[in-house]
Amino acid sequence: MTRPADLRAVYTAAHDELAVRVLDALPGGTSVLADFVGSAADPKAALAAVRVAGADALAPQAFGARLDPDDAQAAAQALNLFDLAAGGQSATVAWRDWGFARLLADHAGTAPPPLPAAHVVLADPGAWQPWCQAAAQLAPLSLPGLDGPVRDAVRGRPLALARGTTRALLRRDYPTAARLLRWLAALHGERVRLPLKPAPILDHLALHAGGGGRLALDLAVTRRMLDPAASPV
Repeated sequence: MTRPADLRAVYTAAHDELAVRVLDALPGGTSVLADFVGSAADPKAALAAVRVAGADALAPQAFGARLDPDDAQAAAQALNLFDLAAGGQSATVAWRDWGFARLLADHAGTAPPPLPAAHVVLADPGAWQPWCQAAAQLAPLSLPGLDGPVRDAVRGRPLALARGTTRALLRRDYPTAARLLRWLAALHGERVRLPLKPAPILDHLALHAGGGGRLALDLAVTRRMLDPAASPV
Protein backbone atom coordinates (compact mmCIF):
# COMPACT_ATOMS: atom_id res chain seq x y z
CA MET A 1 0.00 0.00 0.00
CA THR A 2 1.39 3.37 -1.03
CA ARG A 3 1.66 5.82 1.86
CA PRO A 4 0.49 9.45 1.51
CA ALA A 5 4.07 10.66 2.09
CA ASP A 6 5.26 8.48 -0.78
CA LEU A 7 2.52 9.81 -3.06
CA ARG A 8 3.46 13.39 -2.19
CA ALA A 9 7.08 12.64 -3.03
CA VAL A 10 6.08 11.18 -6.41
CA TYR A 11 3.90 14.17 -7.30
CA THR A 12 6.49 16.69 -6.08
CA ALA A 13 9.20 15.04 -8.17
CA ALA A 14 6.93 15.00 -11.23
CA HIS A 15 6.11 18.67 -10.82
CA ASP A 16 9.77 19.63 -10.49
CA GLU A 17 10.73 17.56 -13.53
CA LEU A 18 8.00 19.19 -15.58
CA ALA A 19 9.20 22.65 -14.53
CA VAL A 20 12.72 21.79 -15.73
CA ARG A 21 11.40 20.57 -19.07
CA VAL A 22 9.29 23.68 -19.59
CA LEU A 23 12.28 25.82 -18.64
CA ASP A 24 14.42 24.06 -21.24
CA ALA A 25 11.71 24.68 -23.86
CA LEU A 26 11.33 28.40 -23.22
CA PRO A 27 13.68 29.34 -26.08
CA GLY A 28 11.09 27.80 -28.42
CA GLY A 29 11.04 24.03 -28.02
CA THR A 30 7.97 21.86 -28.54
CA SER A 31 6.63 18.45 -27.52
CA VAL A 32 7.34 19.08 -23.85
CA LEU A 33 4.12 17.75 -22.36
CA ALA A 34 3.65 14.73 -24.62
CA ASP A 35 7.22 13.56 -24.04
CA PHE A 36 6.93 14.19 -20.31
CA VAL A 37 3.72 12.18 -19.93
CA GLY A 38 4.74 9.50 -22.41
CA SER A 39 8.07 8.79 -20.72
CA ALA A 40 6.77 8.93 -17.14
CA ALA A 41 6.88 5.85 -14.94
CA ASP A 42 3.55 7.03 -13.51
CA PRO A 43 1.57 8.78 -16.29
CA LYS A 44 -1.19 9.80 -13.88
CA ALA A 45 1.33 11.58 -11.66
CA ALA A 46 2.72 13.29 -14.76
CA LEU A 47 -0.74 14.45 -15.82
CA ALA A 48 -1.36 15.69 -12.28
CA ALA A 49 1.86 17.70 -12.50
CA VAL A 50 0.67 19.25 -15.77
CA ARG A 51 -2.64 20.18 -14.16
CA VAL A 52 -0.96 21.72 -11.12
CA ALA A 53 1.46 23.70 -13.30
CA GLY A 54 -1.55 25.04 -15.18
CA ALA A 55 -0.78 27.80 -17.65
CA ASP A 56 2.92 27.51 -16.84
CA ALA A 57 2.90 24.15 -18.63
CA LEU A 58 2.31 26.22 -21.78
CA ALA A 59 4.76 29.01 -20.95
CA PRO A 60 6.77 28.45 -24.17
CA GLN A 61 3.58 28.98 -26.19
CA ALA A 62 2.75 32.13 -24.22
CA PHE A 63 6.08 33.50 -25.46
CA GLY A 64 5.50 32.50 -29.06
CA ALA A 65 6.43 28.83 -29.49
CA ARG A 66 4.25 26.62 -31.67
CA LEU A 67 1.89 24.27 -29.83
CA ASP A 68 2.56 20.71 -30.94
CA PRO A 69 -0.70 18.73 -31.46
CA ASP A 70 0.56 16.01 -29.12
CA ASP A 71 1.23 18.60 -26.43
CA ALA A 72 -2.26 20.01 -26.93
CA GLN A 73 -3.69 16.53 -26.45
CA ALA A 74 -1.68 15.99 -23.26
CA ALA A 75 -2.82 19.36 -21.87
CA ALA A 76 -6.44 18.59 -22.66
CA GLN A 77 -6.09 15.18 -21.03
CA ALA A 78 -4.72 16.76 -17.85
CA LEU A 79 -7.61 19.23 -17.75
CA ASN A 80 -10.23 16.54 -18.31
CA LEU A 81 -8.78 13.78 -16.15
CA PHE A 82 -8.96 15.70 -12.91
CA ASP A 83 -12.40 17.26 -12.86
CA LEU A 84 -12.22 19.35 -9.72
CA ALA A 85 -15.31 21.40 -10.47
CA ALA A 86 -17.64 18.70 -9.18
CA GLY A 87 -15.82 18.74 -5.84
CA GLY A 88 -16.21 22.47 -5.34
CA GLN A 89 -13.17 24.36 -6.54
CA SER A 90 -11.77 27.31 -4.69
CA ALA A 91 -11.75 30.55 -6.65
CA THR A 92 -7.96 30.31 -6.92
CA VAL A 93 -8.04 26.82 -8.44
CA ALA A 94 -10.87 27.80 -10.77
CA TRP A 95 -8.92 30.78 -12.09
CA ARG A 96 -5.72 28.77 -12.49
CA ASP A 97 -7.67 26.20 -14.50
CA TRP A 98 -9.21 28.97 -16.58
CA GLY A 99 -5.77 30.37 -17.40
CA PHE A 100 -4.54 26.94 -18.49
CA ALA A 101 -7.64 26.28 -20.60
CA ARG A 102 -7.48 29.78 -22.09
CA LEU A 103 -3.88 29.42 -23.26
CA LEU A 104 -4.62 25.96 -24.62
CA ALA A 105 -7.63 27.26 -26.56
CA ASP A 106 -5.76 30.27 -27.90
CA HIS A 107 -2.89 28.17 -29.25
CA ALA A 108 -4.94 25.16 -30.35
CA GLY A 109 -7.45 27.32 -32.22
CA THR A 110 -10.47 26.21 -30.19
CA ALA A 111 -13.21 28.16 -28.42
CA PRO A 112 -12.02 29.96 -25.28
CA PRO A 113 -13.36 28.72 -21.93
CA PRO A 114 -15.97 30.74 -20.03
CA LEU A 115 -14.89 32.78 -17.05
CA PRO A 116 -15.17 30.90 -13.75
CA ALA A 117 -18.43 31.24 -11.87
CA ALA A 118 -16.43 32.61 -8.94
CA HIS A 119 -15.80 36.02 -10.49
CA VAL A 120 -14.74 37.52 -7.16
CA VAL A 121 -10.98 37.12 -6.84
CA LEU A 122 -8.42 39.21 -4.96
CA ALA A 123 -11.42 41.12 -3.68
CA ASP A 124 -10.03 42.50 -0.41
CA PRO A 125 -7.01 44.65 -1.28
CA GLY A 126 -7.15 46.31 2.13
CA ALA A 127 -5.75 43.18 3.77
CA TRP A 128 -2.59 43.12 1.69
CA GLN A 129 -0.94 40.06 3.22
CA PRO A 130 -3.64 37.50 2.33
CA TRP A 131 -4.19 39.39 -0.92
CA CYS A 132 -0.53 38.85 -1.85
CA GLN A 133 -0.71 35.21 -0.86
CA ALA A 134 -3.57 34.73 -3.31
CA ALA A 135 -1.76 36.76 -5.98
CA ALA A 136 1.29 34.48 -5.60
CA GLN A 137 -0.89 31.41 -6.07
CA LEU A 138 -2.26 32.99 -9.24
CA ALA A 139 1.18 33.76 -10.69
CA PRO A 140 0.67 31.57 -13.80
CA LEU A 141 -1.94 34.12 -14.93
CA SER A 142 0.85 36.68 -15.25
CA LEU A 143 1.85 35.06 -18.56
CA PRO A 144 1.23 37.06 -21.75
CA GLY A 145 -2.20 36.57 -23.26
CA LEU A 146 -4.13 36.06 -20.03
CA ASP A 147 -5.89 39.39 -19.65
CA GLY A 148 -8.96 39.28 -17.45
CA PRO A 149 -10.28 40.05 -13.97
CA VAL A 150 -7.24 38.63 -12.18
CA ARG A 151 -4.78 40.79 -14.09
CA ASP A 152 -7.09 43.78 -13.66
CA ALA A 153 -7.13 43.24 -9.88
CA VAL A 154 -3.34 43.01 -9.71
CA ARG A 155 -2.89 45.99 -12.00
CA GLY A 156 -4.89 48.09 -9.56
CA ARG A 157 -2.76 47.23 -6.50
CA PRO A 158 0.95 47.79 -7.27
CA LEU A 159 1.65 49.02 -3.73
CA ALA A 160 0.20 45.88 -2.14
CA LEU A 161 2.19 43.78 -4.60
CA ALA A 162 5.40 45.63 -3.71
CA ARG A 163 4.74 45.20 0.01
CA GLY A 164 4.19 41.47 -0.43
CA THR A 165 7.36 41.06 -2.48
CA THR A 166 9.42 42.98 0.07
CA ARG A 167 7.99 40.99 2.97
CA ALA A 168 8.73 37.69 1.21
CA LEU A 169 12.32 38.78 0.54
CA LEU A 170 12.85 39.82 4.15
CA ARG A 171 11.47 36.48 5.34
CA ARG A 172 13.63 34.67 2.74
CA ASP A 173 10.45 33.17 1.36
CA TYR A 174 11.99 33.08 -2.08
CA PRO A 175 9.28 31.03 -3.85
CA THR A 176 6.62 33.57 -2.87
CA ALA A 177 8.89 36.48 -3.78
CA ALA A 178 9.56 34.95 -7.20
CA ARG A 179 5.85 34.47 -7.92
CA LEU A 180 4.97 38.01 -6.89
CA LEU A 181 7.91 39.30 -8.92
CA ARG A 182 6.30 37.79 -12.01
CA TRP A 183 3.35 40.13 -11.50
CA LEU A 184 5.67 43.10 -11.02
CA ALA A 185 7.41 42.20 -14.29
CA ALA A 186 4.06 41.88 -16.08
CA LEU A 187 2.96 45.31 -14.84
CA HIS A 188 6.36 46.78 -15.73
CA GLY A 189 5.77 45.61 -19.29
CA GLU A 190 2.45 47.45 -19.27
CA ARG A 191 4.23 50.59 -18.06
CA VAL A 192 2.35 50.62 -14.76
CA ARG A 193 4.12 52.85 -12.27
CA LEU A 194 5.68 50.57 -9.62
CA PRO A 195 7.13 51.27 -6.15
CA LEU A 196 9.89 48.71 -6.85
CA LYS A 197 12.12 48.00 -9.84
CA PRO A 198 11.77 44.32 -10.78
CA ALA A 199 15.22 43.83 -12.37
CA PRO A 200 17.34 44.22 -9.17
CA ILE A 201 14.98 41.87 -7.32
CA LEU A 202 15.38 39.31 -10.09
CA ASP A 203 19.17 39.58 -9.80
CA HIS A 204 18.95 39.15 -6.02
CA LEU A 205 16.79 36.06 -6.30
CA ALA A 206 19.00 34.56 -8.99
CA LEU A 207 21.98 34.88 -6.62
CA HIS A 208 20.41 33.89 -3.32
CA ALA A 209 17.27 31.83 -3.88
CA GLY A 210 18.98 28.50 -4.52
CA GLY A 211 17.99 25.80 -6.98
CA GLY A 212 14.88 23.87 -7.89
CA GLY A 213 13.06 23.62 -11.18
CA ARG A 214 9.92 25.41 -10.05
CA LEU A 215 11.75 28.48 -8.78
CA ALA A 216 14.05 28.52 -11.80
CA LEU A 217 11.03 28.55 -14.10
CA ASP A 218 9.45 31.48 -12.23
CA LEU A 219 12.67 33.47 -12.56
CA ALA A 220 13.04 32.59 -16.25
CA VAL A 221 9.48 33.71 -16.96
CA THR A 222 10.18 36.98 -15.16
CA ARG A 223 13.37 37.47 -17.18
CA ARG A 224 11.50 36.94 -20.44
CA MET A 225 8.81 39.43 -19.46
CA LEU A 226 11.39 42.06 -18.53
CA ASP A 227 13.48 41.50 -21.65
CA PRO A 228 11.86 39.36 -24.37
CA ALA A 229 15.18 39.19 -26.26
CA ALA A 230 17.11 37.86 -23.27
CA SER A 231 17.99 34.22 -22.68
CA PRO A 232 15.48 32.70 -20.25
CA VAL A 233 18.20 31.02 -18.17
